[in-house]
Amino acid sequence: MDALSIITLAMGAAWASGINLYATVLLVGLLGTFGLVPLPDGLSTLTSPIVLGVAGVAYIIEFFADKIPGLDSIWDGIHTFIRIPAGAAMAAGATAGLGEDYMVALALLGGAAVAAGSHATKAGSRAVINTSPEPVTNWAASFFEDVLVVVGLLLALFKPVVFLIFLLVFFLAALWLLPKIWRGLWRLYQRFAGKQGPDAIADQRPGFELSSLDRND
Repeated sequence: MDALSIITLAMGAAWASGINLYATVLLVGLLGTFGLVPLPDGLSTLTSPIVLGVAGVAYIIEFFADKIPGLDSIWDGIHTFIRIPAGAAMAAGATAGLGEDYMVALALLGGAAVAAGSHATKAGSRAVINTSPEPVTNWAASFFEDVLVVVGLLLALFKPVVFLIFLLVFFLAALWLLPKIWRGLWRLYQRFAGKQGPDAIADQRPGFELSSLDRND
């Protein structure tokens, strides 16, 4: 693999791991197993039958857990500590064959950042979607994420330049979306905690307490 292909594989695997780690391991591992993609030595372990078997079982569990409102957010919360380190490790493994230690270090940091960004976008948006009482939106989002991971990885492996454009668009959209997700989660927190937030405090009218005292008199 040339340098561009290795870099896009590293970033693609990290990005996809932040959304669905087990689907990423399965797809990359199977493509390497059947010789459709020449994997770097650092990712050759993904072709192991044991690794593929564990990833397959975990993917089946995640496939159903990810489509149950509420349970999907718990699953995402737990996987914050799994997807991000795994994405960083996959990025570092992909670049290990370049022979430069600083490249591996940069890939490790970059992979962690990319995986964290995609995971935050996925987990945050699903938490907001879960405020809807109907499950259809949740199911649609879950299926969309599954398809997005497959399409993104295939682009990273076979159309590196197209994938880099795709990744740029994804993170530009994430930068626009994340503040809205944060506000939605903050409102959700206020609702369950029963506390007034900054917006509610700002809406208080001056003189409210004085008028209340007047009425008591």
